[in-house]
Amino acid sequence: MILRRVIEHVKAENWTAIVLDFVIVVTGVFIGMQVTNWNEARAAKARGREFSERLLNEVRLEAHSYKNQISYYREVRANADKAIAAMEGERPLTDEQLLVSAYRATQYLYIIRHRAAFDELVSTGAIGLVADQNLRETAIPLYTTTVTDDIREEAMKSEYRTAFRRAVPAAVQQELLQKCGDRGSDRARWTLDYPCTLDLPPAETARAANALRNEPLALPALRQRFADLETAVFNLETGKGETRAGLRHFAGDAP
Repeated sequence: MILRRVIEHVKAENWTAIVLDFVIVVTGVFIGMQVTNWNEARAAKARGREFSERLLNEVRLEAHSYKNQISYYREVRANADKAIAAMEGERPLTDEQLLVSAYRATQYLYIIRHRAAFDELVSTGAIGLVADQNLRETAIPLYTTTVTDDIREEAMKSEYRTAFRRAVPAAVQQELLQKCGDRGSDRARWTLDYPCTLDLPPAETARAANALRNEPLALPALRQRFADLETAVFNLETGKGETRAGLRHFAGDAP
């Protein structure tokens, strides 16, 4: 329609009308582009709000999980310390108490990460849609650090864990797992800090404790395990200052 009018005006040499038609076309294109840009900006803002809410919820879960790990590995370290003192003759423990502390020193947490929103933001290149700079600067190092995975892998492959499993009879290990293992959930605090009693004959408990004491690698490997736990707890407690500050901000009782 506009093109036909322009042709007619050119033939008639109606230059004023031609200029007006040109202005109309340019204005229409400009308004159309502005509307498109406005719609895209509004959609991006809505996506940003959705991603921010999802990311915030996940960071809060991660903050509580992080605090949980610090508490848990402090307990593992305390049990390692007690077992070392007992095996070195510095602090007496009953056979049952030694087995419980020695077993708990082998433990580690397998943490389920809450990171679906962050991974989606990174894979789509949309991390910039999260307007809250503090949230972005907390999430990026939180999800890119490998400290929690490193602690778990180190525990799983530790010489002490291997030595304990080799020395202690399977039936006793099963009893320790059932009566003295981890308690909690990913939403509640995992803990080893509770009293437990083994339902085993005293003679069987004594044989297992003596087998552990007589395992040549047990005490040296346990000392190494304690040192590794010291490092693990230190790394969790200190971490990156900005990350810990962000965790405290987004979940008030985070570490």
